[in-house]
Amino acid sequence: LSNKTILITGGAGVGVGGGICQALTQSGARIVINDIDQNALQKAQETYPDALTISANIKNPEEVEAMFSTIRSRIGPIQGLVNNAGVGLCKPAHKVQEDEFNHLFGVNVQALWRMSKAFVNQCLETSTIGHIVNISSVHAHSTQAGYAIYCAAKNAVLGLTMGMACDLGCYGIRVNAVGPGYVHAAQNYDLIKTWADDPDQWVKNMTQNQQVINRSIKATDIGNTVAFLLSDLACSITGQNIFVDNGTTSLLFNRDFT
Repeated sequence: LSNKTILITGGAGVGVGGGICQALTQSGARIVINDIDQNALQKAQETYPDALTISANIKNPEEVEAMFSTIRSRIGPIQGLVNNAGVGLCKPAHKVQEDEFNHLFGVNVQALWRMSKAFVNQCLETSTIGHIVNISSVHAHSTQAGYAIYCAAKNAVLGLTMGMACDLGCYGIRVNAVGPGYVHAAQNYDLIKTWADDPDQWVKNMTQNQQVINRSIKATDIGNTVAFLLSDLACSITGQNIFVDNGTTSLLFNRDFT
């Protein structure tokens, strides 16, 4: 990826976004990191001094337009977009409020479409062949109680991925998705506490019994798959979703099933 500049939304965090930034940098790409968190962006700039960091709320069309204008004026057209930014929600569908639904779909689906639209139009205006990777989830395959709305949003991501791949293939633009399994990070514990009394034990059980491979998934595992899909090594792959889940979506029963 040494000849490519890649924009990552929600890339300033320490989870999947951070792993993507690390993997892309190690693959030689120049990265542009977008995030809504100014403090996280400052830390990301320290970690990646050669990166361009831009604060923008991708739910806001004007801020997205301004971000692409800034990128184009400072470094020219970009060759890749990673739609990583997203929000979660753990609540039964019948208890979800209108504003919660709108916020989740506004970030996970509408903003992803908005970013993709801006990127594609930039590619067409500058005769640039670029590629898109959307971050989906194992919840687009199967889900659990409390995740109906999140599951619906991630399935919408897959629909956009396939549909845009069909729209854009004639321009040489590929669109794919990567579906992470459970990527462990300390900040996950607060969410896990909403369904498990012992988060540490839940993580242990998840790793040992709900994955084919008994190891933790690292954020860079996701990033390496993203890097592959953005590279010319994946030149014949488009409209696909690759689960990076240690085999979770392949299990019919947990490994401790007897």
